[in-house]
Amino acid sequence: QVQLVESGGGLVQTGGSLRLSCALSGFTLDYSVIGWFRRAPGKEREGVSCISRSDGNTYYPDSVKGRFTISRDDAKNTIYLQMDNLQPEDTGLYYCAVRWDRATVETLCVDGPDYWGRGTQVTVSS
Repeated sequence: QVQLVESGGGLVQTGGSLRLSCALSGFTLDYSVIGWFRRAPGKEREGVSCISRSDGNTYYPDSVKGRFTISRDDAKNTIYLQMDNLQPEDTGLYYCAVRWDRATVETLCVDGPDYWGRGTQVTVSS
């Protein structure tokens, strides 16, 4: 049974926008921090947006700061990633992921998650 289901990826031109969604269910609902990660061919996994369940604190790396926004809808058990001014280097497989320990949002984004979904592909054409 899949517990994190991502959607919203697609093909977009440079400068365009996309909004990704991640639906949570089951044991993933007890997360402490949750975030979005991406992986591109030949590149390391990168945490691009992370948010705390308790206080809503967020973390963004410099590569996406000012362009990406993570948000939560607890009533819908859904996490969103609004991506604006997309660039070709943003291309990759985007997946949401969680940790259950008392990690900070920076720890999640930098050190990585405990559990992740299958992802949704984002392709930005130049």
